[in-house]
Amino acid sequence: MSKLVITEVHGKVGLIRISRPEALNALNNEVVDGIGAAIDGFEADENIGCIVLTGNEKAFAAGADIGFMKDFDYMHAYKTDFITRNWERIKTTRKPVIAAVAGFALGGGCEMAMMCDMIFAADTAKFGQPEIRLGTMPGAGGTQRLPRAVGKAKAMDLCLTARMMDAAEAEKAGLVARIIPAEQLLDETLKAAATIAGFSLPVVMMIKESVNRAFESSLNEGLLFERRVFHSAFALEDQKEGMAAFVEKRKPAFRNC
Repeated sequence: MSKLVITEVHGKVGLIRISRPEALNALNNEVVDGIGAAIDGFEADENIGCIVLTGNEKAFAAGADIGFMKDFDYMHAYKTDFITRNWERIKTTRKPVIAAVAGFALGGGCEMAMMCDMIFAADTAKFGQPEIRLGTMPGAGGTQRLPRAVGKAKAMDLCLTARMMDAAEAEKAGLVARIIPAEQLLDETLKAAATIAGFSLPVVMMIKESVNRAFESSLNEGLLFERRVFHSAFALEDQKEGMAAFVEKRKPAFRNC
């Protein structure tokens, strides 16, 4: 595991913390590979039902490490499959991932947060895609995920002017699920993650996959996918337990099967 990425286990929640404070958690291959390794570990751990990705109070991640990539040429970026090779591991995680964002989430940091399933923002959070200032453009989803989250007009504004968006604007625009006072961010995020992890993991994964399908298909195709997955849930022991517990007015004891 990279020394730049710290992992902790909180009950059924896996916590991944980017720890490169001297660089405002700027992302390079060591950091991103460390995040990927941590995700691999939590995906393989049957006790873990939800993952939280965070930074520190000053920055979730202030962007990709410019010093790391400033001398790249086209063939190096292409042949090493820059970004796709390791950043996308977050996107392929089957368990839910919550980004807990305080301070700066800029450029690659904003894009990494958007790869997660939802963003909980401290009231100090700042989001932006300032790549245009560097003579380049977003390359990890800033021109693709951001419009899906906040709409074309606001995505154009952020990407073309390089301005930052605060937490209140980000929530209003649909980028952020919750705003939390900075001093409570991690505790409240871990509580929400623990709630998710307390449900049936197969159902949690079904819901995540179905919501994601909404962005990859037409409405009718998405509805058909949802309906078939819903039907399949009746094969789960957890469905029998959950409905029986409701009828019997008791708390369900899910077994993830």
